[in-house]
Amino acid sequence: MAYTVVSVFPVTVDTEEIKKDLKDKGFDEANIVISKSKVESGLDDYQEDEQTKGFFDYVFAHDAEMLDAYRKHSIGRNNVVVYADNLEHARLAKTVLNEKGALEVYRRPSDRQDIPVGMTEEEYNGIIAKAKHNIYFLGSERVYHPNVVKGMDDPMDDLGSKD
Repeated sequence: MAYTVVSVFPVTVDTEEIKKDLKDKGFDEANIVISKSKVESGLDDYQEDEQTKGFFDYVFAHDAEMLDAYRKHSIGRNNVVVYADNLEHARLAKTVLNEKGALEVYRRPSDRQDIPVGMTEEEYNGIIAKAKHNIYFLGSERVYHPNVVKGMDDPMDDLGSKD
């Protein structure tokens, strides 16, 4: 089974060094994604770009709590995503990322116990049993636009004119 390891880092961390360490541990460069966040306004009111939205929706499709946590923690920070062919490689990637200063993205407490067999909740919080997808991926730069509505919510009026 393939896995996706998602991590969040402060912008001050040297992501190229993290990438080098992962490559030294045997990870292919094509399976390491460094995505830097660009926020155009304050962190309170934003709208993420479609590529970022699609990635998070795909990876955390069945867990709204984790989706919300990773979305919020990723704004204004860097993400490192590693794709692994098996659980052993995913755990190795998670260990390297944690050693390099990955931030802990806590999952809110819940009564559900849907963590896969053989994984701790800590591992589950960053290791997702999903393969790399050619449509849903993070780009090298994520852009968060101000969530300011100009005029109508719909950019087209009933005559087909833009606001």
